[in-house]
Amino acid sequence: MPIPDRLNCFLVILVFSIALGLLWLASHVGNWWLVVGIGVLFSYLLLTNYALLHEASHGNLQSSSRRNYLLGVIAGFLFPMPFTLMRSTHQGHHYHNRTDVEMFDLYYPDDNRVVKYIRWYGILCGFFWPIVPVGAVIFSLAPRAIREQVFGRHKPTGYLLNGVQNAAVWLVRAETLFIIALFTLLFWLLDLHWQNTLVLYACFAFNWSTRQYIGHAFSNRDLIDGAWNLRHNRWMSALLLHGEYDLSHHRHPEISWYYLPRLAPKDPSQPNYIKQYWRQWLGPRPVSESKPTASNSAAAHQ
Repeated sequence: MPIPDRLNCFLVILVFSIALGLLWLASHVGNWWLVVGIGVLFSYLLLTNYALLHEASHGNLQSSSRRNYLLGVIAGFLFPMPFTLMRSTHQGHHYHNRTDVEMFDLYYPDDNRVVKYIRWYGILCGFFWPIVPVGAVIFSLAPRAIREQVFGRHKPTGYLLNGVQNAAVWLVRAETLFIIALFTLLFWLLDLHWQNTLVLYACFAFNWSTRQYIGHAFSNRDLIDGAWNLRHNRWMSALLLHGEYDLSHHRHPEISWYYLPRLAPKDPSQPNYIKQYWRQWLGPRPVSESKPTASNSAAAHQ
């Protein structure tokens, strides 16, 4: 299953170009309702951009590692998020899927129910996205002692960043500086207005954040099979680059998005994407399974 290099390259360039056009357009219309409308379009476009960034984090965007990195950096700029940081955090997600540190949809009897509900609905309402660019800046500026304290190895909130060590830290810093410099240049060249730009990213923040756990919510507590293959219409499936096939992706993270529908077993009971989305708004549920470990997940798949 070869990586569709040309298609992926075309998509990165196309999404990047349209995104710049929407940013410019939103800063040069006089009606705020038009700005919000453009923001909605921008939010869906950046869902495709995130899907491309996700592909790059697995090395599936290009068969060449250098091109994969370059296009990953470009996709990361639009998010905005340093690509190296995305690659580390997403690998952390695969290693810790459905463990206690990623159990946002469930709670133990002794958990603080208020905190669990605030965290859960914070994700659904779009407050997950700002943590990413702000966290990248803090991570880049902080000296090692503070990084280890804030993103500590033994803290549940820090496990995703444990893989960013040594030279990778400087790479994250360089990519963060690149993002800041390029946005500064674009604000000058395109005469962008920060309020209008913020509206566009607020729309994306909600659209992206509210979907981030839809493929895992209330699934089995298994490192690999703790995900869903969801049914969606063909247009949204294309926009998400088949991102609704999250179970197939977790079983075969080395396979390009292009082939995920072929890997999904034909199952009429496959949950509906829209129903799964609204199901999330009912709130977290009590834990009914023990936490997964690498050993029991491996045994289950032998």
